[in-house]
Amino acid sequence: MHAATEQLVRIPVDAGLIEGALDCPPDSQGLVLFAHGSGSSRHSPRNNHVARVLRERGLATLLVDLLTPEEDRVYATRFDIPLLTQRLLDVTDWARRQPATALLPMGYFGASTGAAAALSAAASQGAGIRAVVSRGGRPDLAPARDLARVQCPTLLLVGACDEEVLALNRCAAAHMPGPTHLTIVPGATHLFEEPGTLEAVARLAADWFAQHLPTRGAPSGAQ
Repeated sequence: MHAATEQLVRIPVDAGLIEGALDCPPDSQGLVLFAHGSGSSRHSPRNNHVARVLRERGLATLLVDLLTPEEDRVYATRFDIPLLTQRLLDVTDWARRQPATALLPMGYFGASTGAAAALSAAASQGAGIRAVVSRGGRPDLAPARDLARVQCPTLLLVGACDEEVLALNRCAAAHMPGPTHLTIVPGATHLFEEPGTLEAVARLAADWFAQHLPTRGAPSGAQ
């Protein structure tokens, strides 16, 4: 366990400021930016659980509200994938300007609609994003042209009992040219509320980022 290093950050966007929680363990080996699903926020207990496990593995985390409080009160805005994507790109640019995170290799963790934004942003960033993990995601909501441009290793985590979303993930994965792996979590529904299922998600996500985000201080070219 590392000492508490979380700090509240305010990130300028076109509509004003959005808030996030940045936590950088000592000697962080990478930074994972979280894109939440519709109706959720940086306070999501599920995403915070995953973030804690990532930090235990030496990764910095940034959980951020991609919408302002006023925007989030408009139901349709929660499903505005182009807007969510642009906000995630704004957050990515901001993180690259901060001394604590500027040099860290970056990945995205997206949940539900946030996964579509993460994939579209990864398509735009190219090699700038090293890996993506989707939890119960809706990659089908990302434009097909974006899915076709995702080159980074992508892990799609879906509950075995979340049959509709599982079918949508299978279809989306077929259109993604980069290394894409669909993992079905046994006994899990959409929100991974069943005993042990969220723990499995956190472990699988941590393993994925540890594999695909290079380690600081590793020899040149090491992954």
